[in-house]
Amino acid sequence: MADDLDLDTAGEEEPDKGGSLKWIIIGVLGVVLLVGAILGTLYFAGILGGGEEPPVAEKGDGKAVEKTTAAPKGPMLYLPMDPPFVVNFGADADMRFMQLTLQAADHDPAVLERVKEHAPAIRNSLVMLFSSQSPEALNTREGKEKLRQEALKEVRRVLGELTGQAKLENIYFTSFVMQ
Repeated sequence: MADDLDLDTAGEEEPDKGGSLKWIIIGVLGVVLLVGAILGTLYFAGILGGGEEPPVAEKGDGKAVEKTTAAPKGPMLYLPMDPPFVVNFGADADMRFMQLTLQAADHDPAVLERVKEHAPAIRNSLVMLFSSQSPEALNTREGKEKLRQEALKEVRRVLGELTGQAKLENIYFTSFVMQ
């Protein structure tokens, strides 16, 4: 009888442990890759890895300047720069004065707060810029666009001097009248 038992078990093969181990390793690698893909997606979407300070660079004079970030956060916010700007042209010009209404625009509310905080200095610089213009140059769309770009540069310059952060995405003319 003992021989019968030996004969019954002798014909059976042991289960293939190498094959099941291979499937376990493949399964673990698959899970690791899936978790990595999910974490990578969350990181690049900005959901994971938050709380980091924006990179800061120093100018030659020691003031810190904020580097621009690649992806804007939140909706575009607008800040009216009231009251409208009114400047006189020279006596020899056909036009006597110009009235402009502007709005500053940025995705970051902190930037617009800095614009609001330093509005007197910004308005002063813009009045100087606007009053130095030639009415003939501003009669064309290109002339108005050039002035808008110069105004944006001027606001960034003033913000850079006063706060060390020369960041503002855009400025828009919402009214432009010359008489």
